[in-house]
Amino acid sequence: MRPHGDASRRVPIDGRQIECRTIGEIAASSPVLVFLHEGLGSVSMWRNFPDRVCAEVGLPGLVYSRPGHGSSDPAMGPYSPGFMHDEATGTLPAVLRAFDIRQPVLFGHSDGASIALIHAGAYPGVARAVVALAPHLFVEPVCVESIAAVALDYRGTDLRSRLARHHGDVDGMFRRWTDVWLSEGFATWNIEPDVAASRCPILAVQGEDDQYGTMRQIERIAELRPGTRLLKLAACRHSPQFDRPDEVIAATGEFLRGLRLAADSPRT
Repeated sequence: MRPHGDASRRVPIDGRQIECRTIGEIAASSPVLVFLHEGLGSVSMWRNFPDRVCAEVGLPGLVYSRPGHGSSDPAMGPYSPGFMHDEATGTLPAVLRAFDIRQPVLFGHSDGASIALIHAGAYPGVARAVVALAPHLFVEPVCVESIAAVALDYRGTDLRSRLARHHGDVDGMFRRWTDVWLSEGFATWNIEPDVAASRCPILAVQGEDDQYGTMRQIERIAELRPGTRLLKLAACRHSPQFDRPDEVIAATGEFLRGLRLAADSPRT
């Protein structure tokens, strides 16, 4: 389905061209939903889901592709184990400054959810709220096993051709992500201190059949940040926004309306 918002465009941000798509009119005085994609994601891979969320909550949105993804400029070399921290404290703040977004509501999926949580911990007064779909707080064996299987499938199935529709440098993007996740140095990666340092409200969503992580990921968020709202979805794998979109959108609307960050009723 074709997105309803503006077409994506490349925007100069801190000396790099970043693929961005806006939904509605962004204003410094208003909260803005900022969508942070998964490890193999991009602007286009969200499909029309961001438009549906923005319509539900009555807020503008921004969707962007991190360097090395989509049509953004290439990433600078291989990822280090701290690549998500680099994104949370480098690219994301630069994007927020470029669009003068002063009240971000961070909506992340997978690696993007982890980046949102890291940013909220690094800058406790910035994010108004975080919606984290299938976040990673620490590395679990099931995640490593699934990524290893994906790496084997990359050229033996149609996975490469499907990803190539969304990325200018598909091989570089895929190799950076799988190499770091499967590296020995990444085994001890952990963002629990970042989550504990955050202060904004959090909605954390996990599918019961997630092939990349167990329910322990979001349960740990609630332990570190009492008051966190958890949404556990049956018949749902690693992409709740596609497996159970209606439930995710409804929960997001209820969450943000409870914080007085969203319209009282969905836009039509």
